[in-house]
Amino acid sequence: MEIDELLRRAAEMGVCVDRGTDLLRGKVMGTLFFEPSTRTRLSFESAMIRLGGGVIGFAEPKVASVEKGENLADTVRTVENYADVLVIRHPLEGAARLAADFASVPVINAGSGAEEHPTQAMLDLLTIHQEQGRIDGLTIAVVGDLRYGRTVHSLAYALSLYKVKLLFVAPELLRMRREVVDDISARVALEESADLAPLLSEIDVLYMTRIQKERFADMAEYEKVAGAYRLTARDLEKVKESMIVMHPLPRVDEIDHSVDRSEHAKYFKQMRYGLLLRMALLLSILG
Repeated sequence: MEIDELLRRAAEMGVCVDRGTDLLRGKVMGTLFFEPSTRTRLSFESAMIRLGGGVIGFAEPKVASVEKGENLADTVRTVENYADVLVIRHPLEGAARLAADFASVPVINAGSGAEEHPTQAMLDLLTIHQEQGRIDGLTIAVVGDLRYGRTVHSLAYALSLYKVKLLFVAPELLRMRREVVDDISARVALEESADLAPLLSEIDVLYMTRIQKERFADMAEYEKVAGAYRLTARDLEKVKESMIVMHPLPRVDEIDHSVDRSEHAKYFKQMRYGLLLRMALLLSILG
């Protein structure tokens, strides 16, 4: 499977980080970030620089001609003249696909509205594989904002390619999108619940997400679900010794800071895997 090959290559990228390389010398990556980002943008930029390439672009639309009214298509057709690959994050669903339609260079989706975040899903697969030694046979709980969380939509589709058991845990208001459930339910064992506590003892991977306040049009609806889940160090007394806790970050209050000191916590290590994955991805596209 193509994803497995990408994960294999990503696992080898640590050598490039430690020793340095110029495999992408002379190549330029353009980053077009129309939404805030810390981990995704910086890991892509670091990945390109560590491979010997260069980076141009913007981290917010206020510093680009978008602020003057330029549309996405024109921005893409402009920046592609300066770069060999474009990395795009945009608040509207389908924006990355639209950009790819107009671009003559490869386009990487770095987050499209509340719909997709494919490179996050791939780094999550890498984290699971590296920390658990496998993906097949695991029970994986995805918890929190499953309606608006683009990371969990991409991750659900990615995990459905493996032999896993998926547990979707969310308040009724934030249940996983029905089209996602319908698409993957024929390929993977799947259960939905609103209660995390009874499931903790059977989980191999606990994937926590924050309730995304910025996605709510009605703050009264947000208040109904804010703080629905909160993982503490005491909760970890009920889990398997090998269980890992993941989170795409940023977090708000869904993982207590007491969990950070636990051997189960892998969410900061995830960021390292994100660098390696994006290095492997850029090499596969440009190398």
